[in-house]
Amino acid sequence: MIRNYFKTAWRNLLKNRFYSLINMTGLTVGLAVGMLILLWVQDELSFDRFHSKADQIYRLENRVGTGSSQQIWTTTVAPIAEMGKKELPEIKDAVRVTDGNLYALFKYKEKTFAEDHSAFVDPSLFTLFDFKLIKGNPAKPFPDDQSIVLTETTARRYFGTDEPIGKVITADGKTSFTVSGIIHDFPKNSSFKGDLFLPISLWFKTIYTNRKDGRNKDNDFHEFSYVTFLLLQPGVNTTALADKLRTIHLRNKPDDTDLTYLLQALPEMHLYRADGTDGGIESVRMFVIIALLILVIACINYVNLSTARSMLRSKEVSMRKIVGAAKGQLFMQFIVETALLFVLSAALAIGLMSLLMPVYNQISGKELVIDFSNYRLWLVIGVTIAGTLLASSIYPALLLSSFEPLKALKGKVSARLTDATFRKLLVITQFTFTVILISGTLIIGNQLEYIRSKELGYDKSHTFSFYMRDMNSHYEVAKAELLKQPGVTDVTRSSANIVSINQQTGSSDWDGKAVGETMMVRPMAIDKDFISFFKMKLPLGNNFTGSVADSSHFILNETAIKAARIKNPIGKRFKLWDQEGTIIGVVKDFHLASLKQKIEPAVFYYKPENESRIYVKTTGKEAAGAIAATERLWKQYNPDFPFNYTFLDQTFDDLYKTEQRTGTLFNVFATIAIVISCLGLFGLVAYTAQVRTREIGVRKVLGASVPGIIQLLARDFVKLVLIAIVLAVPVAWYAMDQWLQGFAYRITIHWWMFALAGLLALAIALLTVSFQSIKAALMNPVTSLRSE
Repeated sequence: MIRNYFKTAWRNLLKNRFYSLINMTGLTVGLAVGMLILLWVQDELSFDRFHSKADQIYRLENRVGTGSSQQIWTTTVAPIAEMGKKELPEIKDAVRVTDGNLYALFKYKEKTFAEDHSAFVDPSLFTLFDFKLIKGNPAKPFPDDQSIVLTETTARRYFGTDEPIGKVITADGKTSFTVSGIIHDFPKNSSFKGDLFLPISLWFKTIYTNRKDGRNKDNDFHEFSYVTFLLLQPGVNTTALADKLRTIHLRNKPDDTDLTYLLQALPEMHLYRADGTDGGIESVRMFVIIALLILVIACINYVNLSTARSMLRSKEVSMRKIVGAAKGQLFMQFIVETALLFVLSAALAIGLMSLLMPVYNQISGKELVIDFSNYRLWLVIGVTIAGTLLASSIYPALLLSSFEPLKALKGKVSARLTDATFRKLLVITQFTFTVILISGTLIIGNQLEYIRSKELGYDKSHTFSFYMRDMNSHYEVAKAELLKQPGVTDVTRSSANIVSINQQTGSSDWDGKAVGETMMVRPMAIDKDFISFFKMKLPLGNNFTGSVADSSHFILNETAIKAARIKNPIGKRFKLWDQEGTIIGVVKDFHLASLKQKIEPAVFYYKPENESRIYVKTTGKEAAGAIAATERLWKQYNPDFPFNYTFLDQTFDDLYKTEQRTGTLFNVFATIAIVISCLGLFGLVAYTAQVRTREIGVRKVLGASVPGIIQLLARDFVKLVLIAIVLAVPVAWYAMDQWLQGFAYRITIHWWMFALAGLLALAIALLTVSFQSIKAALMNPVTSLRSE
């Protein structure tokens, strides 16, 4: 019986090649794209969940500051981990990690590597997490402070196929480290990554030796430089534990009254912030919805064509019933037909996925692979295909198996079956989704263009930047040499990158500061040329002059002046960290971070020894020559280090990589949705033209024009698309307004964006309908009247 079902289904597919091809194309593309998106979603949701103790591991974070300047920091002070572990039974273990940046150049024999992903860690890193040592002693990964642990790939870079344990690596040409352990490379879905690891005890020894302020690793509650993970007992109340940790902190530093501790579960780190707000989960939800929309559109195509063509199969079904076929058998026959079509489409979809995967990874920024031994891949494929098959097959099978034989043979099928309302609703649904995607594409594109073109408050054009290292102590000589080079128009330096000033502090004071108030500021050391270099404006006061007196002078941005409520600020007292001074200038607000964030208080101070980042402005046309000259100068001061630079425009664009990828993917998905929708519409119009062939012939004989015939066939479909546009607009407006909430500076959603999306959808639908309508309208009336 089953064999007969498949033979009949195969014959039916071959008999109706045109409609089978349309269905298979729509389903193949829909399934392939839907599964690719769901693989991306599954990868995002899997981050950090591979650890066996993932449900008990939390990252310790801080909420600091008061009022509008409140911030969440993902780093903490060093002592809190050990004190918490010692005093609170809820904490089983702890790990601290800091990048440190003590060493940059590592050498083995003749091989030299500039390492950007090194870190100082507690030995418990290798027991608390599932980053197990595959070589070395797990109980003591760092036998002493001169030990180093490498990943497998890093070890191969240094030693090839030689045994790495016991080999000696030299850091910055002065410090030797012996390889004491090797770990597996970090999984792609790990938030924590690195290439080589050093003992945190060495870090403490280095930074706290000969300190004049009396700070050490056990009492320094000022330096928030450590990512801290805690392994908790099962069932711990994290809110209560955070309060206990705050109590310990305030006992050691009572003036940090603005500080609150937060605990974030390890599996939530990738997609949420510590306060529960969006850290990427909205993008995941959005792509789940897009995947479902594309799959639903593909399903609608199949259901529409199957139900529309049911009239053509009514006599076939009736004859089957008359010769004894039961309704259940007919139902199974049509289910098998759908299943066969889906099996073929699914096989093609998997092949299409393999072809598209490199391009998809490039667009999405992922490193996904089609690994058929991975059960998660089959889970995604199985759920997608099963869900889509069920959604597409049941209604057409019920419909086709329910014909009344005598009425069907007489050409009088039940009115319930001739009523096209259901198909119209499906077309409306299909184009509603399409218009939503087109609207989303337009709005995301406009927001990204707004970001690129918005006035930032400074001029970053044709400027490249890099950290100077040993060039810093020879800055004035290096600057003079650079200014001699063709194509170099100006040079300046600072302590941080102006595109994104990452450092923050609440250690500031001024006259009029309220008790318990903390204003979080972004501090940056700059030289006297910095403000003029970037064409920033000083509405009040003066710039630095480069004199010794500038060490006690500060320039604040307008937001800092407003937040501190300082009236007539020039000459007023201001303190940053331990440095007392006066305000000599107010710089006009500029964007010092991503446009997702509001402009925050910023303080510029003058301290040349901290100004290690140099900026070189070029003419643009001669940028290549300027870079080559700068590299030659770099080699004079840093002969062992590679020359790495970035243009500020590129650094700025990197802030919005996620949004740019979202925009690109939206463009791709909207195009795919349109193509699949048009395939279905094309099939429906072809079917309509087929069943109305004789009517068209009669109308032409009676004098109907070609445009009149086209209008006749296209009118109903245009009405459906117009209804879809009306339904799509409020949904698209709400969805994109929610997306734009993630930007502090954003475009206004205008009516014309939806009008344009609707016109595009309407134009595409008209082109699709017109192609088939023109073909029908141009048919010879004699041929039309002879058709059955």
